[in-house]
Amino acid sequence: IHNVMYTGVPLRLLLEEAGIKTNGKWILAEGADASGMTRSIPIEKALGDCLVAFKMNGEALRPEQGYPVRLVVPGWEGNMWIKWLRRIEVGDQPWHHREETSKYTDLLEDGQARRFTWVMDAKSVITNPSPQAPLTHGKGHTVLTGVAWSGRGTIPRVDVTLDGGKIWHQARISGPSLPKSMHRFY
Repeated sequence: IHNVMYTGVPLRLLLEEAGIKTNGKWILAEGADASGMTRSIPIEKALGDCLVAFKMNGEALRPEQGYPVRLVVPGWEGNMWIKWLRRIEVGDQPWHHREETSKYTDLLEDGQARRFTWVMDAKSVITNPSPQAPLTHGKGHTVLTGVAWSGRGTIPRVDVTLDGGKIWHQARISGPSLPKSMHRFY
């Protein structure tokens, strides 16, 4: 996960400039990496908040970040954020490439596999204590901290359990919660 500022061109503008046809329902984004990463994205999302980024935090993308350009798909799983973007194709249906059929699917309770899981549901991680920030004192109070995020909007509340889910405590969250952004809690 990351929470950075990207600079780029809205994908919508590029598609409009290229003359996207009204029957286009999906785009295929293809990366120039060795794996040939491709992902089908519904046109509504592509025309929404997607960005073809060339900078991250005010600096040109580095090779490991997808230089020269990468696709930014806010609120959706990271595997949709195609690095080293080399091609965008518009079509009337999804492509069902390798990553969309054998990988990045969700196994449901009934044994069926759901494809096209995109939006990041609410998630959180404890950042302190952690292996990088272990407890170094004996008995006494410890401030537990972490971050929570969701691709579906803001984080109105975080609950924490210390006993495997028997008792839950409402954590404090810092400042306003912004949509599709990490939010600190303690």
